[in-house]
Amino acid sequence: MIIGLTGPNASGKGEAASYLMTKGFKYHSLSDALREEAEKSGIEPLRENLIRLGNELRRKNSPSYLASIIGERLTEPGNYIVDSIRNPAEAEALQEKKGFVLLGIDAPVEVRFKRSLKRRRPGDAETLQDFIEKEKRENLNNPENQQLKKCIEMADVVIVNDSAMDEFYRKIDEAITEKT
Repeated sequence: MIIGLTGPNASGKGEAASYLMTKGFKYHSLSDALREEAEKSGIEPLRENLIRLGNELRRKNSPSYLASIIGERLTEPGNYIVDSIRNPAEAEALQEKKGFVLLGIDAPVEVRFKRSLKRRRPGDAETLQDFIEKEKRENLNNPENQQLKKCIEMADVVIVNDSAMDEFYRKIDEAITEKT
């Protein structure tokens, strides 16, 4: 089984991935592929730089470029997580893989903003309004850009992560069971 994770910033994709790894899933991330490309190019791996680089790579190569890099790593039998799917073409490329399920992880914007403040990553918004504005810029209707809303719409299952962790894990388990 290959579980793809998509969703907006601070929705809980990383927590979902960590939970799935406890169940034996091997982790891959389109963001890791992007960070590898940034390192090769000498680009500092800040959020804004990675978004810009991802858009550039999609424009130069294809909208599914990052998914094709990770797709080549999914050759051994087993269960995989593919995190950070941010473009519909990435989701479509991975949907061609046997056993692929796209999970959308979402949460109310205020909850996600509070989570982003707690984790304090470089480049994260400092106000709710800035957080919302950054999300708008990340959802431009351009095939080479991030389009998280469209990816969520493509999800086989959308999990709303707005409660306790045990409830979130239960929702993940239900989604996996439903799709196997």
